Amino acid sequence: MSTQPMLAVRVCEVRHAALDVLSFVLAPVDGGPLPACTAGAHIDVALPNGMLRQYSLCQTGPALRLYEIAVLHDRDGRGGSACAHRDIRPGDTLMISPPRNLFPLLPTGRPVLFAGGIGITPILAMAEALHAAGRDFELHYCSRSPERAAYRDTLARSAYAPQLRLYHDSAPEAGRLDAEAVLRRAGADAHLYVCGPAGFISHVCSAARQAGWDEGRVHFEHFAAPAAVAPPGGNGSFELLLARRGLRVPVAAEQTAAEALLAAGVDISLSCEQGVCGACVLPVLDGLPDHRDVFLSPAEREANRCFTPCCSRALSPSLTIDL
Repeated sequence: MSTQPMLAVRVCEVRHAALDVLSFVLAPVDGGPLPACTAGAHIDVALPNGMLRQYSLCQTGPALRLYEIAVLHDRDGRGGSACAHRDIRPGDTLMISPPRNLFPLLPTGRPVLFAGGIGITPILAMAEALHAAGRDFELHYCSRSPERAAYRDTLARSAYAPQLRLYHDSAPEAGRLDAEAVLRRAGADAHLYVCGPAGFISHVCSAARQAGWDEGRVHFEHFAAPAAVAPPGGNGSFELLLARRGLRVPVAAEQTAAEALLAAGVDISLSCEQGVCGACVLPVLDGLPDHRDVFLSPAEREANRCFTPCCSRALSPSLTIDL
């Protein structure tokens, strides 16, 4: 669920962006402009089956008449992408949230962009924005095969095509990505932006650390969180103490903290419900969280001053929340 106001949009066009990838072009039903957004932004989309999913915008700008998103059909997913591919047709009306940007480009530094698979969607918007601003950058795009590389033709025709390098697992003879070598030669002012499957992000971020990069120059966005693994014996129960309300909310072993709060009549913002987007982050005043998200940075996890109630739990008997 989401507590953000929702906008009605019409599906203008459905395109095949790559094998198992569809792009959806969306326009406001009232014919007016869409909310402005910057490269790296995403929207929540209420799917026909009732699921709410987050998709990065492929095009961004101050006065857009259209949004474009791309959806990979994940056959091992939870049903959102299958619904989008099966049930969304041109002419349909969808409800979406205004854009949110948790993966913004910084105004300084030379960007080094890495995309894996469907992770090209926010990276494409970044490349377009950087080119329009006249900023130097490089883009490394990895896919399993050419036919699975979404927007491959768009990138090949772009004015910044000389700054693009493509890598395909099916064509290793053309060269494999050596992320560490790329990052070692990038320069001290460079910033890394990476999006794609969790394993790809982990590999590139590890290469950055091996190349001597500090965490402040490494920026990434996950599309989905790795499946959480319960500790031996299963999840335990704990209690949330809401400091400003003087309220105690028990969280059962089979509940998430977010579910317990909502059941107690406490409204919180939720979006991805996987620990990816950060919409639900709450400040922690006391207690030790069991962080199971992929949104918080290592420093934020170590500080234990906030947690994501949609998926994270407690290692202590209770957490005191500034709520």
